[in-house]
Amino acid sequence: MFGSHTKHQRTTSPSTKLAAAVARRPGLRGWRGRGQGEAVYVTAADEWRGTSVQVCGMWPFVGGSGTPILGVPIGVHTDTGAPFGADPISWFMHGMINNPSMFVLGLPHYGKSTLVRHIVLGLAGRGINPLILGDLKPDYVDLIEALGGQVISLGPGRGHLNVLDPGEATGAAGRLLASAEEHRAHANRVNDPDGDQDASAALLAAAAKATRLAEQLMADSHNRRLNMITALVTIVRNAKPSAHEESLIDRALHILDERLDRVPLIGDLIEVIKDAPDELRAIALDRGDMSRYLDATDQLSQSLYSLDGSGRFSDMFSRPTDQPMDLTKPVVFDLSGISDTQRDIQAACLLACWSTGFATVQVAHTLADAGLEPRRNYFVVMDELWRALRSGEGMVDRVDSLTRLNRTEGVGQAMITHTMSDLEALPTESERMKARGFVERSGMVVCGALPGAEMEKLNKAVTLSRAEQSRLISWADPGSWTDVGGSRKRVRPGLGKFLFKVGGRPGVPVALKLTSVEERLHDTNKRWRISANPVEEN
Repeated sequence: MFGSHTKHQRTTSPSTKLAAAVARRPGLRGWRGRGQGEAVYVTAADEWRGTSVQVCGMWPFVGGSGTPILGVPIGVHTDTGAPFGADPISWFMHGMINNPSMFVLGLPHYGKSTLVRHIVLGLAGRGINPLILGDLKPDYVDLIEALGGQVISLGPGRGHLNVLDPGEATGAAGRLLASAEEHRAHANRVNDPDGDQDASAALLAAAAKATRLAEQLMADSHNRRLNMITALVTIVRNAKPSAHEESLIDRALHILDERLDRVPLIGDLIEVIKDAPDELRAIALDRGDMSRYLDATDQLSQSLYSLDGSGRFSDMFSRPTDQPMDLTKPVVFDLSGISDTQRDIQAACLLACWSTGFATVQVAHTLADAGLEPRRNYFVVMDELWRALRSGEGMVDRVDSLTRLNRTEGVGQAMITHTMSDLEALPTESERMKARGFVERSGMVVCGALPGAEMEKLNKAVTLSRAEQSRLISWADPGSWTDVGGSRKRVRPGLGKFLFKVGGRPGVPVALKLTSVEERLHDTNKRWRISANPVEEN
């Protein structure tokens, strides 16, 4: 041992290793030192406050619920990437909203129409027929054609829609009355001492119901025609007709129905007023003086002449309807032939299409109620709402009367405009309040990119948090000024992004996802397409 030389080996204790490892751990802000990535500012976590009754059982492990996936698949949550599905009909049928309607707001070219077309396509796959009651650009014609639907063109020199045509109402009323007669005849056959008295009573009740439905259908048809004529006169004058003029139109329509065995036209209505029957003279209070009658009806006759092929409306409303609606398939009214400079004509055509569409739907549901047709549901799209609202005094009331009964009529509905300023630009406060009611009554409100000036106006109709307002404003940014180069296209931050709001609940921000088939159908910039092989200059 004394002759050997031993080398001393150092050993590190476990506590020393642990201390060294702890010393090498990053701090709360990351690794310290130059170039080590230390965070100077750490964003504070979101804080939520609630009473012990509200949050008991949740603390300390709180997890957010998933996004709804009921209805048409829309896309993904912009923050979590969770899938999201929605449409007003599915959400209404499952009790998530109280009204099967949606109101869509957003700046131009941020995807409003694309979102609605996407929902239209999804609902069509479930057997719900879409009705596009006025396509001005057109945005929906390609989609409806791809679905095998009906395209109805309307405009000066492009088609005709007789606003005095009761449409399917007359034929439907005839079917109902015939059904009532059959029920009564059957009831008489079984109404004998040896017959089934309960069956006889049921048949008589069914006959009475069919008769009542027929009477209601014809009364509603008359009111629709009256409202449509007064609305067109309002657009022609940019002022409402007087009370006695509305009474004159009302009585003249009844006279036409009694005199003619065919569908009346605007020219027939003018002729009745010119003939000055005693019923109209009594309404005009002429007191036996024909000059007083002419004074009372001259202005109305002039307005009607403007609709009878001699004014800026040409013969759109004065000739028989070219293509009646077929509610067994998707339908679109193509109004793209009307120039944007002809705002009054666009508004008149939109109103005529909306009125015709809702009237035809009502006929279909009435026949279904009587058991004469299968039950069908429809999804009605009312685009460019602001054009109709600004077309003249009293137009808000006309639109309001068309849109209030969507739940009871079995119709889902989408109303589309750019901003709340479109509704706030109406001349009177009462009209502005009614227009805001369109938003307030909607089952869901969908907001795309919007400017900051819109937030105060939007908050009058739907509650938005500051974070939601900031999100909508940020989506309106134009994006990077730097060209991405190559074949890639510059994408704006808010393109295809929408905030779905229901009541006072927090909104769901969603990025719309399209299939490759839809991308071709949703191209609204076809005229800006640059040819792949441009003609070279010599």
